[in-house]
Amino acid sequence: MSGAPLRLLVADDHAVVRAGLRALLEGEPDLEVAAEAGSGEDAVRLAARLLPDLVLMDLRFGSGAGIDGIEAVRRLAAEAPGIPVVVLTSYSGRADVVRALEAGARGYVLKAGPPQELFRAVRGAAAGALGLASEVVGELVAQNPAPQRELSGREVEVVRLLAEGLSNRAIAEALFLSEATVKTHLVRVYRKLGADNRAAAVSEAVRRGLLDLA
Repeated sequence: MSGAPLRLLVADDHAVVRAGLRALLEGEPDLEVAAEAGSGEDAVRLAARLLPDLVLMDLRFGSGAGIDGIEAVRRLAAEAPGIPVVVLTSYSGRADVVRALEAGARGYVLKAGPPQELFRAVRGAAAGALGLASEVVGELVAQNPAPQRELSGREVEVVRLLAEGLSNRAIAEALFLSEATVKTHLVRVYRKLGADNRAAAVSEAVRRGLLDLA
């Protein structure tokens, strides 16, 4: 990949985990760990000072570590909205995922998942897409067996592909549509869901139980 590597800030309260993530991420030629943080407060402070391309945030820091990952995501979204945050955690429950997305996270990946899923989420979030681990999407859908559909069938398909982190072009190719048509669908989806960006649309669709991969 051409150009400068993506500069990442890794926030986790375990030094061994941070070291492992650094080794894993820097094994990719387009990724670079610019800084590490051991608490949510440090993550917010360092992100504001260093302006990394993305923050990789643990969800729950140890007792006495101050704010949790959700609050750190919320503060970053308010203080440095241009810096995307991907949550990397061991917790896959629907409530945690929804809270993270509502706070402003642009991705949610599990520590036990394959490295390629982490790389995909990081690159996707940095490019403006939404990166959710496949297991996370499955968990969300499984807990909504009888959704109330307020979107058209095609709009639901578009939201489902948004949740998988696809770009407008990729959605167009998957649904055999033009990019202009996809953008039209997105405008309608945003209006119906009261959202102003991709992450907010997926978060609201999850909250309403509109995601359906069946």
